[in-house]
Amino acid sequence: MKIADIQIYPLLLPMKQSFAISGGTVGSQSRGAPHVYIKVVTDSGAEGWGEARPSHRWSYETLETVTSTITGYLKPALIGAEVADLQSIHVQMNKEIKPDLSGGQPIAKAAVDMALYDAIGKERQNSLSTMWFSGFRPSVQLSYLISTPSPEEAARKAVYAVSQGYRGLDVKLGLDPVTDIEILEAVKGAAPGLFLRVDANQAYSLQQAVKLARVMERIGVDVFEQPLRADDLYGHAQLRRKTSIPIALDESIWTTGNLLQAIRAEACDTVVVKLTKMGGLTGAKRCGELAREAGLGLLGGGLTESRLALTASAHLFNYLRIEEPVDLNGPLFLADDPISSGPLINEGEVNLPNGPGIGCEISMDKLELYGCKL
Repeated sequence: MKIADIQIYPLLLPMKQSFAISGGTVGSQSRGAPHVYIKVVTDSGAEGWGEARPSHRWSYETLETVTSTITGYLKPALIGAEVADLQSIHVQMNKEIKPDLSGGQPIAKAAVDMALYDAIGKERQNSLSTMWFSGFRPSVQLSYLISTPSPEEAARKAVYAVSQGYRGLDVKLGLDPVTDIEILEAVKGAAPGLFLRVDANQAYSLQQAVKLARVMERIGVDVFEQPLRADDLYGHAQLRRKTSIPIALDESIWTTGNLLQAIRAEACDTVVVKLTKMGGLTGAKRCGELAREAGLGLLGGGLTESRLALTASAHLFNYLRIEEPVDLNGPLFLADDPISSGPLINEGEVNLPNGPGIGCEISMDKLELYGCKL
């Protein structure tokens, strides 16, 4: 079974609400959220779908670069390649777009990898769990994301999360450092029993992070995610020695090479696994397995992807046996997506499909509706 065609669909999906992190807005109601869907068509007629969710506030990849990378480089190199030979395909993609410390356009490569898994599963009538020789787990628990500089609004959102059955919260800090502590106190007071994951998205200096971590110990934070710059493994290692709160790395770890450096530096207690930043299911699965073998904890995350990448990610997190609620927050922000059949999302719980491949069906009408010209 060989790759006969790769079709690329740049999209702007509508958002219910804008979403900001410490680095800026990653999607807005006025413009929408940038996504790229791709379809891999095989010479046997099987079709596989993948998704990229770029954001220039989070990495160097954009809607334009993902589209041009796949169109101009990856697609020409992969036509005629054996679909099931994922190792050779990744070698070829890395030959066309040379890996840097982050893997070399990993978000674009992730869409291709995801689509290949989907095509293989549909051709063989196997689900992802079957392909990984693991049992199917029908659901995954979601965390509720809170991103606001207002302590009052943060408390209201935490109360809502409790009322809807969420088991965990993901609180973004660094939007306004003056109110960070007030926000944490308000959230913990409103939802004392929920798993509390605090994500700074590289917002702090070491001195600021140490000071904040000491307050977090008193408040009862469960994990402190990416407090320092992505390249500051030494600083994260120092922070670990100064606080009892587990330190998680996200933007610091894109590849197994990054992960090995973090392990050697003793820079973290936990690794955030994200399908789209790690070059797809292949790279994210490898990173998760390596982190487990090294004795590190795992958290699941996403980049506000639609239900396509959400479903693929959730299957992977279940395979990796991630027990804490995962941060797949696309449904909190996206008003619609091109999925016509897929997971059933009931606030804090996702019921997953067990069909072949990823298990989602795509609406061509929605692709046309949300398509954008570059």
